[in-house]
Amino acid sequence: MFDRAASNEAARLSHEDMLRSRDRMRVVRARRGGSRWRLLWLLVGPGVLVMLGENDGPSMLSYTATGARYGVGFFVPFIVLTFMGAMVVQEMTVRVGAITHRGYGELVFQRYGGFWGWVSIGDLVLTNVITLVTEFIAIRVGMAYFGIPPQLAVALGVLLVAFSITGGRYWRWERAALALAAFNMLFVVAAVVSRPDYGAVGHAVLSWSPLPGGSLQVLMLIVASNVGATVTPWMIFFQQSAVVDKGVTPKDLRQGRIDVVAGGLLAALAGCGALVTAAALYTHHVIPPPGLGGADYAGALLRVAGPAVPAILSLGLIEAGALACLTISTATAYSVGEAIGGAHSFNRTFGEAPVFYGVIVGVALLSGLVVLIPGAPLLNITLNANLLATILMPAALTFLILLANDREIMGNRVNGWRFNVAAALVMLLVVFAGAGSTIVTFIATVTGRPL
Repeated sequence: MFDRAASNEAARLSHEDMLRSRDRMRVVRARRGGSRWRLLWLLVGPGVLVMLGENDGPSMLSYTATGARYGVGFFVPFIVLTFMGAMVVQEMTVRVGAITHRGYGELVFQRYGGFWGWVSIGDLVLTNVITLVTEFIAIRVGMAYFGIPPQLAVALGVLLVAFSITGGRYWRWERAALALAAFNMLFVVAAVVSRPDYGAVGHAVLSWSPLPGGSLQVLMLIVASNVGATVTPWMIFFQQSAVVDKGVTPKDLRQGRIDVVAGGLLAALAGCGALVTAAALYTHHVIPPPGLGGADYAGALLRVAGPAVPAILSLGLIEAGALACLTISTATAYSVGEAIGGAHSFNRTFGEAPVFYGVIVGVALLSGLVVLIPGAPLLNITLNANLLATILMPAALTFLILLANDREIMGNRVNGWRFNVAAALVMLLVVFAGAGSTIVTFIATVTGRPL
């Protein structure tokens, strides 16, 4: 009788359940065997991916533009600060996802109703499509340095997204994406090869220079763009859904936090690497040429740093755009699946989750086509995409903080008061950056005088 009942129960398990159970069994064996490093290896993934995925095309172009215009003084420690804020936000997503086993969008629908659920999804999809456009800009800019035409660059990006979904399970997709993410460290290599003034970099980190002068409008856009390069809505949607898809449980929270911190430290290092590399242009007073919509920093660096630095920087931009195409298109598909109640997991087959896989490829294809519009101001699109993410982030962050303080679903794992203070400070930074840039731009437009 027992064997028959067990057999009937097993027969009711879905293909998704079986695949996730196999992954969880490896975690259980590692935990029982006391293998801490193997346990960490099995559980690491969403945190590193979301942080290095946020070191995407617009982010790295933003850091590059920052270094070229302002040098290292104020913005190297500022990048570190923003990634510390990102760690606070992403720790909440891990905790909420592991405890509730629900994605962020799904929880907003369940706790706050359809209106706010659709507002959150609309917020995300709009931001993601525009951000994906900038990912293909990064791929196009990076490949242009090697003489690859834009049409082929975009086609290769779309093909990468399509190929990434053929693995048949979450584990394979995550490991392939992590392998690609490792190349984000190319920006660190580029910084080292550029032979920066390490004394100036160290002084910037330790003393934190005051805000640079010049155009207030440009400065506020750069500040907002740097904030939008580290704290964005898609990160919340992606990591919480990835935690659920991976099958992370409350027992895994320690490893989940390590995952987030490791990802944040690596991403901050790479972001600073991009800024330090481009700071050579600031030191030599070189303005990037107008080609590629004002984003041809590699071409400008060729004049002051030799061929190796711009080549490495360009490869880094290709990687940054490619990885973000995978993660952001996936975040979009997760959110749509959670909104309509359809299957949304890499552990489902194409036949079981056609909308999920269709959205991943569809948004990538749409975004890639936009990049091919002749004469598009690529750098302006990039910087303003990060600004848009900054403006829309407070709504997503508000719901996340509410969920992390909801004792009914979180039990005794709600935010403590210190964590709420940290989250409030992140909110203030995001609001200040987005509102400040918007207000300064509005005043300049109304008065007709640049600030």
